[in-house]
Amino acid sequence: MAEIGGGGGCCPPMDLMRSEPMQLVQVIVPMESAHLTVSYLGDLGLVQFKDLNSDKSPFQRTYAAQIKRCGEMARKLRFFKDQMSKAGVSPKEFLGKDVDIDFDDVEVKLGELEAELSEINANNDKLQRSYNELMEYKLVLEKAGEFFASAHRSATAQQSEIESQQVGEDALETPLLQEEKSVDPTKQVKLGFLTGLVPREKSMVFERILFRATRGNIFIRQSVIQESVVDPSSGEKAEKNVFVVFYSGERAKSKILKICEAFGANRYPFSEDLSKQAQMMTEVSGRLAELKTTISAGLDHRKILLETIGDKFEQWNLKVRKEKAIYHTLNMLSLDVTKKCLVGEGWSPVFATPEIQKALQRAAVDSNSQVGSIFQVLRTKEMPPTFFRTNKFTTAFQEIVDAYGVAKYQEANPTVFTIVTFPFLFAVMFGDWGHGICLLIATMYLVLREKKLSSQKLGDIMEMAFGGRYVILMMSLFSIYTGLIYNEFFSIPFPLFAPSAYECRDASCSEATTIGLIKTRDTYPFGVDPVWHGTRSELPFLNSLKMKMSILLGVAQMNLGIIMSFCNAKFFKSAFVPQMIFLNCLFGYLSALIIIKWCTGSQADLYHVMIYMFLSPMEDLGENQLFPHQKIVQLTFLFLALISVPWMLLPKPFILKKQHEARHQGQSYAQLEETDESLQVETNGGAHGHEEFEFSEIFVHQLIHTIEFVLGAVSNTASYLRLWALSLAHSELSSVFYEKVLLMAWGFNNFLILIVGILVFIFATVGVLLVMETLSAFLHALRLHWVEYQNKFYEGDGYKFAPFTFTLLGNEDE
Repeated sequence: MAEIGGGGGCCPPMDLMRSEPMQLVQVIVPMESAHLTVSYLGDLGLVQFKDLNSDKSPFQRTYAAQIKRCGEMARKLRFFKDQMSKAGVSPKEFLGKDVDIDFDDVEVKLGELEAELSEINANNDKLQRSYNELMEYKLVLEKAGEFFASAHRSATAQQSEIESQQVGEDALETPLLQEEKSVDPTKQVKLGFLTGLVPREKSMVFERILFRATRGNIFIRQSVIQESVVDPSSGEKAEKNVFVVFYSGERAKSKILKICEAFGANRYPFSEDLSKQAQMMTEVSGRLAELKTTISAGLDHRKILLETIGDKFEQWNLKVRKEKAIYHTLNMLSLDVTKKCLVGEGWSPVFATPEIQKALQRAAVDSNSQVGSIFQVLRTKEMPPTFFRTNKFTTAFQEIVDAYGVAKYQEANPTVFTIVTFPFLFAVMFGDWGHGICLLIATMYLVLREKKLSSQKLGDIMEMAFGGRYVILMMSLFSIYTGLIYNEFFSIPFPLFAPSAYECRDASCSEATTIGLIKTRDTYPFGVDPVWHGTRSELPFLNSLKMKMSILLGVAQMNLGIIMSFCNAKFFKSAFVPQMIFLNCLFGYLSALIIIKWCTGSQADLYHVMIYMFLSPMEDLGENQLFPHQKIVQLTFLFLALISVPWMLLPKPFILKKQHEARHQGQSYAQLEETDESLQVETNGGAHGHEEFEFSEIFVHQLIHTIEFVLGAVSNTASYLRLWALSLAHSELSSVFYEKVLLMAWGFNNFLILIVGILVFIFATVGVLLVMETLSAFLHALRLHWVEYQNKFYEGDGYKFAPFTFTLLGNEDE
């Protein structure tokens, strides 16, 4: 397929800048080979299928029953995974690429295993519930038995005391005829009692409600259980009290039973007879021992079963996911009128055509189909998806660009330059080769252990850092480079490349002044001369240097954006707006003045030159003149800048109108033009040819675009001054931590203070400069690329190529 539009000229190579040429393909597959065909195409991962059944609900599609089966099997696998997680069993890693097992056999096996595991769990739950109930019953027997035994001892002692007092009385004082007191048996009251356990947090309310409900006609005793008890109903540990409630009458008993039920109090039978209590305690202890042995054996059997499942879990999981993905894709294909074939459409890269045809032929042979599949390329005016081939190094940079917006089909890709410009702008703000080395060491750990780390589950922050490891690697390398230019190693200068070019004139010269310094050697060969650091003129010098450097870098990157805009306009054969003339006649000229001033050593005031270029363009420059005929050059640039504004506004709407009229004039019944190209995309981004052309709408849009560019040229240039601001802030913070923490601690001549000072310096450097400053510089570099650079040419209104593939099935969650 031929590429859309043209290219070449001054633009970068098209194979780097443009997305892969795409084509809309149609595949007609016999029913008997459809499943295998889609499976092979999934292994290939180079076809993005279109949904041809979008008007049907999921239940109306051809393979709805198969997807339901896959969903049920996936549910069983999730059940197994949950059970293995609770039992501490890890699934064995599946290293095979192909899942060579029968789908029906897997379904039957999963059903059998689920039934067996469910039965084991149900039996274990029953046994565990019985065990917990017996444990509570044992505690009731112990605590209530202690209460009854204590009461019995107290009653016996009291009775003995009464009898001893009666024996000591004089017999003469006893009347001959003693009146016998008889009690009517019908009037004797027999007290009943209930025992059980109640949650401790409810015990006081429980007691109060009982008292009120029975109007005080109860007697209750509670005993605290020191250890937590497993509740039989919920299976969770809870703190409980044993209670004994004495009552009189069936009516009171009925009320107490209802209150116990409302408070979740578990009741257990209890006998007053001490021999029966001992017998019940023996029986409960024996049953507890038996249940403990039975539960242990059941858990061992359950663990063996889960380990058996774990050996095949990943293989089954991958098989079910793969089958579900295949049937979902098959549901996107439409049935032929004969209901013997499936028709599918989708996007694929042009280079993948031989591989797709080979996969179709292999599927027909392997499925023993008598009819082969048909593959053909369709013509369309629909916008294709965007596909850039990336590797592990470029993927993170492409993600940074895609976060702003996916490139339109065949639009120039900013990632090619972002690989260099993004870490470089970061390093301009972060420049310190000591901090850069720290970042490099941390990144090399991620890079060298990437195979091991890629298979591990990392935290969110660590996962993000690992995904962008090559971005951080480039950022650290560029930080070392700019740090060498700034000559800063944790804010300390080093004469690495040569001795300083300046020396003191006499002994009165000190480090805090540049007065008396004379140049005795050649200019320092690379970066800032170390003699500037620590002097009174350091800040003004570095301020001027970094501010002007920021403007130069900003104008250069914005010019790159405009060049990319020109490449897009030339490629899509659309009108090109002369933005570069406006930008360079003003800020390009300012950049040239900065370079001329550096080269000549002139004392000209550039602020005055630029301001009066607009306010008083006819005045003489005087001492601010940097080169001959500067006034004429300025007038020329000012005139071109003014001319470029209507030039940006007026031609494009009229050119587009003329192109529209020429394209639609007399073509209502024109014969289709024969061409070998399989794909034709409109230059306006894939709009349909029958849409009306609104000249007023185009004109207003161009007016807004022109105003935005003119105002943005000023604001975007000023925005690049953040490079200067953050670089200065990073340098000053580093200097403060070094001088006010490390050197101050060193000056106390105290070992303990020195250790504390070193620790504070390390934590401040890591926390503030290596973490917060890194994040800050990253975000500002991101903004400069998204707003100041990409808005010059990047529309970002495309959609990403998302082929049907099995590659990521193992990493997806259900």
